[in-house]
Amino acid sequence: MKRTSAKAKRLSPDLELMHAMLALFGEAFGEIETYGSARPSEEYLRRLLGSDRFIALAAIEEGAAEDFAVVGGLAAYVLDKFEQERSEVYIYDLAVAEPHRRAGIATALIEALKPIAAQRGAHVIFVQADRVDGPAVALYSKLGKREDVLHFDISVA
Repeated sequence: MKRTSAKAKRLSPDLELMHAMLALFGEAFGEIETYGSARPSEEYLRRLLGSDRFIALAAIEEGAAEDFAVVGGLAAYVLDKFEQERSEVYIYDLAVAEPHRRAGIATALIEALKPIAAQRGAHVIFVQADRVDGPAVALYSKLGKREDVLHFDISVA
């Protein structure tokens, strides 16, 4: 596995990095329209990034053609539990740019999330992966305990 010099950075109300991360997610997931066509307002993004319930981490490679390049990203939500005074952190999106995969970036982002999750009172971090996404399943299997569950989207209309 190749190694990278990319560093994980927690996004505060830094809209430039957030927009770069949204573009990365669109490319990595093949969903440019979803992540680019109706982006939230600057006010919404600042509020989200300033919230205690949302965590965004970007893997930054410095010294690229620009001043920096976002080569990986992680977006997670803190979910308060009701049965005990604790929370869980749900990794909603995690992606690494194609040329930077297999270099430890996804693992580094998850490792950077752990102390933030602990600080927020979380007892676990969880993430979903599609069965057909072999690299994601392998990564998460290496880092945690696998549970086979079903996921359902229920329309609100």
